[in-house]
Amino acid sequence: TVRALIIAVGIAIAGFLIGHGFAQSREADRYVTVKGVAERDVQADLAIWPLRIVAADNDLSAAQAKLQTSVQKIMQFLAAQKVDTSLATLMNFEVSDAFANQYGGAERAPTRYVIRQTVVVRSTNPASVLAASQHVGELVSSGVVLSSGGGGGGPTFVFTGLNKLKPSMIADATARAREAAQQFAADSRSELGAIRQANQGVFEILPRDQAEGISEESQVAKTVRVVSTVDYSLRN
Repeated sequence: TVRALIIAVGIAIAGFLIGHGFAQSREADRYVTVKGVAERDVQADLAIWPLRIVAADNDLSAAQAKLQTSVQKIMQFLAAQKVDTSLATLMNFEVSDAFANQYGGAERAPTRYVIRQTVVVRSTNPASVLAASQHVGELVSSGVVLSSGGGGGGPTFVFTGLNKLKPSMIADATARAREAAQQFAADSRSELGAIRQANQGVFEILPRDQAEGISEESQVAKTVRVVSTVDYSLRN
């Protein structure tokens, strides 16, 4: 009857619309995920070098005099190595009295007083600090007793210009990702659509020379790296 015909036509139209909707949904779900990498070779622009001094004597005044002499020798050494000492500071002054140790007798301590202090060298010329660190043996030869306690004892080199690099590196990484997506679209006989989703990724500062036992902080030359992940829509 007419009523049955109307119902049948309605079901057919509904089925067509539903099927068409699924087809559009599947079409919209077609996308490719690609990664783009950007790297920059950079140089550290800040050096921090803690020089830890130790002086010992059975007389406290004599131990203090030895410490002061060591500080003077360090300043002279730095100046001779063309390292600006105007930003050098003294930190972590500490005095130990072995006789005050309740767990050990005086006979066990060859020296009563031990004084420790750190000369922290801060410089915006990392190259000069690196060169000076190669001759630190001269300080030992002059009688300065250095300790590596609390760290490796070498300079730390820092790159502070990351924020200036971020915009251009993100643009480069996104461009590399688009190139990869375009190649994929061409290989799959598809047309590249708009960006569906993008993840900038984390910026990394890596040592230029990557080898076991070599840290990023110990190198003046570094590599900044970022990986962007982008989803692109694909169309037939």
